[in-house]
Order: sequence, then C-alpha cells, then structure tokens
Amino acid sequence: MDKIKNTKTFMRIVHRYLGYFLVGIMTVYAISGILLVYRDTDFLKKEVKYEKKFEANLDEKALGKVIKIKGFEVDKTENGMMYFKQGTYNIATGEAKYSKKELPFVLDKMTKLHKSQSKDTLSPLNTFFGISLFFFVISSFWMFNPKTKAFKRGIIFTAIGLVLALAMLFI
Repeated sequence: MDKIKNTKTFMRIVHRYLGYFLVGIMTVYAISGILLVYRDTDFLKKEVKYEKKFEANLDEKALGKVIKIKGFEVDKTENGMMYFKQGTYNIATGEAKYSKKELPFVLDKMTKLHKSQSKDTLSPLNTFFGISLFFFVISSFWMFNPKTKAFKRGIIFTAIGLVLALAMLFI
C-alpha cells in the first residue's frame, strides 16, 4: 500500500510542476496549431515583396523550388521573361520579382514548431513536449482515487475522447 501511495504522490507532484513548466510551451503550440489549421487561407497573412537574384536559365521546376511557392506554375514565357501569378523571372539575368503571402515573423516562427523534423534544432523541444504530454495522459489517472465518481466519469470521458479522435481520423 505504501508503494501505491508513493507512486500516486510522485505522479501528482510531477504532473503539477511539469504542468506549470509547460504552460508557456503549450500556449505557443496551441496558438501555432490553430494557425496551421488555416494555413491554406490568407488568415493573418500579409503580402511580402521580394526582389532576388537566382541562377540564370532556370526552368519552371527549378525556379519553383528556389522561390518556394506552393503550387508554383509559370503562366507564360515571353521575351526572355517567365511570368507567373506571383511575379516575374528574367531568364538571362536570374532576377526575380515576386510576392508571397506570409504570416508575421513571430507567428511564422511559432508555426515552425509543428513542422520541425529530426534534423531541425527544434526537434529536442518537440520530443520533450510530446513525451511530457504523454506523461500527462498517464499521470492524470493518478489524480483521483479509482473508487470515486470523478474517476469513473473520467474514464467514460477518456473513452469518448478516444473514440471521437479515432472516428475523426477515418472520416
């Protein structure tokens, strides 16, 4: 019985202080997650104009890659110029003038949290955050005595949440 009490106490204490520690990180992830839901719209985005010099004589595919515009497509090529929806590219000189819709600097950096890969500098933070959230899932079952009404209702809500999440994945 003493071991169960120690485990419960340990889980509750770590859950509490890890929760306080992660409030800032969770706020950033929550805001950036909401922004990513609307990444296919212009929500909060502003137009940014660019004038850059790229390698000369790029074809459409190579130009799209260096400009980094999703769905990049050249409308026409005429008199040594490529014209596309967002701007122009001088084939001979490599000069490009174009515009892109982008989130403000801070919001753009925040959304990169969700997009990071193992090679990125943010990957340890993402891994720590994911492990911490998983710990919250597990440790929350030590917050209430299993014999209480609150715990039994909590199990029902857990099951409903799990079923809802799985159902949404397959719809």
